[in-house]
This record gives sequence, structure tokens and C-alpha cells, in this order.
Amino acid sequence: MFKHLCVAIGILLLNTSPSHGEETMKQWNNDLYSRIAPAPVDGGFAQPDYWVWGSSVVEGDDGKFHMFVSRWPKELPFHPGWMVASEIAHCVSDTAEGPYTFVDVALGARGAQFWDGKSCHNPRVVKHNDTYIMYYMGSTHPFDEITDPAVLTLDSHYTVVARANKRIGIATSKNLNGPWERRDACVLDTRSETFYEFLTSNPSPWINDDGSVTLIFKSRQYNEKFPYHSGMSLGLATAPHFEGPYTVVGDEPIFGPDRMGEIEDPFLWKDDTGYHLIAKDMNASLAGQHHSGILAHSKDALNWTLDKDPLAYSRTLRFNNGKTVQMGQLERPFGLIRDGKLTHLFFATMDGPGGFGNSTKSWNMAVPLAPQTEP
Repeated sequence: MFKHLCVAIGILLLNTSPSHGEETMKQWNNDLYSRIAPAPVDGGFAQPDYWVWGSSVVEGDDGKFHMFVSRWPKELPFHPGWMVASEIAHCVSDTAEGPYTFVDVALGARGAQFWDGKSCHNPRVVKHNDTYIMYYMGSTHPFDEITDPAVLTLDSHYTVVARANKRIGIATSKNLNGPWERRDACVLDTRSETFYEFLTSNPSPWINDDGSVTLIFKSRQYNEKFPYHSGMSLGLATAPHFEGPYTVVGDEPIFGPDRMGEIEDPFLWKDDTGYHLIAKDMNASLAGQHHSGILAHSKDALNWTLDKDPLAYSRTLRFNNGKTVQMGQLERPFGLIRDGKLTHLFFATMDGPGGFGNSTKSWNMAVPLAPQTEP
């Protein structure tokens, strides 16, 4: 069935006109954008009965590639269905590009009494010594199960409470096949009168050589009027060990509407030159294209500078069937690092003209990167 869905996605891309909202392709000078290669039309992961979204991919000791990806039933609306019913699926492929095959559910619902009892989302998996650590967003709510999808709207009590309960936590395992040990409490909670007083979400960790953690996360402030929250900010938290304790650094976000610009979906990595960040530009204020990606650099993960050519990726992608397509949505960038170098980008994506309500399917796609040019 999955192979049939991949074929269907391939047909969709074959039949998409290049004039369908296509952006002008431009060669930027930064080392990331210029390396984006054609994406395989039959790669990544999709499931017919589920909305599929952001992923994290790890190359296992078994020589296979393990993808951990968010999914939730298509009976629910895409947005805000993820807030109340997302689970983290485990999929496997012999190659980084895929296609990936569903194996099992790594993290699912476990009861409203738990901080992550109703929704698990946004996985990021890293390894420290012999332990895999899955960072993720969890949420819960005390309401009955949803039997009528029409009641799940952005202003419904389900959504308001589930959004306000979003927190960052971890689960650990000695094996990518699980089982995963979850915690009874989140590792990064909210704090009143701060830029992260309403929620913490979208974790992007980096485990340093000494075992300490550098964590970029998304946050919002509280607002007394609907939708009860501010715009999005990114903050920095650190911990001496993945078990914590986690401490937010400073009183101000590192990115936000009033500082550098509003971005989300961070992917953080580090090399000999310092920290680097890819994130989604929410309103084209930094990279010049709506919902494109920005590339930024930092020595300490606290003070960031945009790349001189900040566009990291755009919604317009080339495929290995020769077509160039503007994706309906292109979000949750994740970079696969092998031997210290980025080799692939993965994206949550959709068909349609853009907008969560204008799509018939979503999937997670793989985009190879050309080899990095040696200085």
C-alpha cells in the first residue's frame, strides 16, 4: 500500500505544472542552499490514513535509517488535529532517502493525567554514549475523545487547552527499536512573566562533547484575549546532562517579533566553526520569501548572525523526474549529519496551493545535498 501511495505522490508531482505558484529559482551563495539536489519522488514517508509531519532520522548500528515522525488520523482536520491526537511513529529504510516503512508507534497516547498524555509531536532524536534521547513536544487535556471532527476548531476548548499545555520532554532508549522510557514530568516548563510563559515546543537539541546540552526551543507569551498567546519566539536553554536540569538563558528570546524576526521550526547543529541554525521564516522578514528557510550562525548559540545570503531553502524544489514544484507547505526542516557533515534535509510537506486547510495529503520528504565543497 505504501508503494502505491509513493507512486500516487510521484504522479502528483509529475502532473504539477511548473507555473503553479512557482518561485524564481536563484543560486544563492551560502553553502547550504547551493547544495540542494533533486528530491526523489518516491522517497520519504507517507501513510494514506494519516496526516504525516515533521521527522528526525538516525542512522542505526544495524546499517538502516530510522525515521521518527509525527502522525495523526486524517479523520481529524490537519490543524489543529495534531494538538490533540499526534503520536510519534517509527519507520525504517535501507537508504537515507527512503521510502520508509512503518514499524511501530514509538510514543502514543497514555492518559490525560500525564503531561504528554494526549499528544506527542515534533521528535528530535540524538545519541549520547550508548543512549538515544528523543526530545519532543507533549500535551494533554481532560476532555472526552473527539467523535465529531467538526468540533475541533482553533477556538474550541480542545485546542485552547491543548495548546496551552504544550511542553518539552524527553524519552530514552538503548535501542532505536525501543522501548522508550518516558518521564513523569517535562524537562522544560513554562514560567510566568517570561517570553515562554504560555508554552514550550519545537525542541532542537545539540549534545556537546562534554555531555552538556544546548537546546533551542519555540515559545509564546500569554495574552488575555483570544487566541491567548503572542507571536512566536525562539529561546535558548542549557543543561549539564540530558536528564537536566534545563535552564533558560537570559530574559529575552534569541529570535522573536521584536528581535531579529519571527521564525519557528529550528534545526540546530554544531561544527568546528560554531553553531548553525535553519528555521522557517514566518513572514519573509529575514530571507525574503514567505515560509522559506533562514540560515544563521553563532559562536555561543545565544547571539546569532544571519548568513550573508540567508536563504537556506525555499518552497520551490526540484525533483528527480525533472519537474520543479512549489510545495503547498514546506516546514520542520531536519538535517541528517553523517561523518560530521550535512548530507540530507528532511521536510514536512503538503500538496495544494498553500495553507493547512487547502491540502489533501501530507508527508515527510527527503532532499539530498550535494557533497560539501572543501575550503
